[in-house]
Parts: sequence; C-alpha cells; structure tokens
Amino acid sequence: MAKNLVASDAKLEITQVKSLIGATASQRACVRSLGLKGIGQSVVRTADAVTVGYINTVRHLLKVEEAN
Repeated sequence: MAKNLVASDAKLEITQVKSLIGATASQRACVRSLGLKGIGQSVVRTADAVTVGYINTVRHLLKVEEAN
C-alpha cells in the first residue's frame, strides 16, 4: 500500500508490528482507537477518513494490507 492512504470503500487489514514503548500519548491513542492491543494483533476496517488518518499518523508501527 502507499505510504499515505486515502479514504475509499476498501477494506484494510491492519496489523500492529512494533511496540508502543517510547511512542507519544497521541500515537498510543491512535493505535488503541484502531482496536489494536498488542504486537501481532490484526483488525479489518473500512478505509474511511478517520481510519486512514489514524493509519497515516502511526504508519511506522503498523502493517496495512488490503483485505479480501
């Protein structure tokens, strides 16, 4: 996926791949609001404007793929 995602109707599989240790409070809040609680956990979300904004904020902690 591109570095900066844009909102669409696509489904995204979002996986946390790095720890939140050392992350700022706002980065922790973004990851938590995506529904991720730990490394290796994945969620499927629609690529709406809010979700895309969260992903773009913490993309260095996540792996994002298009879900089937």
